[in-house]
Amino acid sequence: MGHDHDSFEHVRSGNKKALVWALLITVSIMFLEFFGGLFTNSLALIADSGHMLSDAAALFLSLGAIWFAGRAASRNKTYGYYRFEIIAAFFNGITLFVMAGFIVYEAFERFYDPPEVRGGWMLAIAAIGLLANILSAWVISRRADIHGNLNMKSAYLHVIGDALGSVGAIIAGLLILFFDWTIADPLISVLVALLILRSAWSVLQNSIHILMEGTPVTINVTEVKGMLLAIDGVRDVHDLHIWTITSGMDLLTCHLDIDERSEEQLVLKEAVEMISERCKIEHTTIQIEKPDFKHHDLKV
Repeated sequence: MGHDHDSFEHVRSGNKKALVWALLITVSIMFLEFFGGLFTNSLALIADSGHMLSDAAALFLSLGAIWFAGRAASRNKTYGYYRFEIIAAFFNGITLFVMAGFIVYEAFERFYDPPEVRGGWMLAIAAIGLLANILSAWVISRRADIHGNLNMKSAYLHVIGDALGSVGAIIAGLLILFFDWTIADPLISVLVALLILRSAWSVLQNSIHILMEGTPVTINVTEVKGMLLAIDGVRDVHDLHIWTITSGMDLLTCHLDIDERSEEQLVLKEAVEMISERCKIEHTTIQIEKPDFKHHDLKV
């Protein structure tokens, strides 16, 4: 368990460093694209800088969540503050939705009255933004746990959204520069917004699932119950609950009805080891019950 805790904290340290670097890069490019958008009169650049503002806030929130989650458990917060990372991911998903809606709204206004856009400058600024976004994405993917940590995944998706915005601005800049097609600016902005929405939905769906105490997607409750029933002496499994505190930290509780002649500690030992090895769940609470005692039915 001590080794698992050290590994968990090592991953969190890598996540924190990656977020600091990504935040510095994002803020720098945000200012470049905002003032560049004003100079070139490009909605794609302004929209992307606005998206980067939300991303900077999201990265800052993710960074704060890691710090907050590291606080020790207390009498009032017996599980500690790890869940704060999931709350941060949830709010990050919402900001992605809001920003995408703002981009679409601004784009539709420009469909009816496309302004003159300086395509050359727009192209150069967007290219710089893309390089910075690629660098941020590389830092996060190399140093952070983007597959196992929902908070880091939401931060990573924000950076990828920035990169998509820069790609869109580059495409729009090329179309304006070579074909004088100014309507490409709002059109590309809408396409980028739709891609952002797709990522946002994934983050929101996963974070809501965890906040609602949903079973981890990698675990099948029916299979877990079957494993426990296969233990010699186990007659029934009830009140089985599996949920997630934060990414990489799953919990399981259940009641096992066993035969009168079965040895409680042996059954408990086998159940705990089985859950640890097959389900990768280290935090288990199992109540052993014999025929002379039956726990009353619970509401959930």
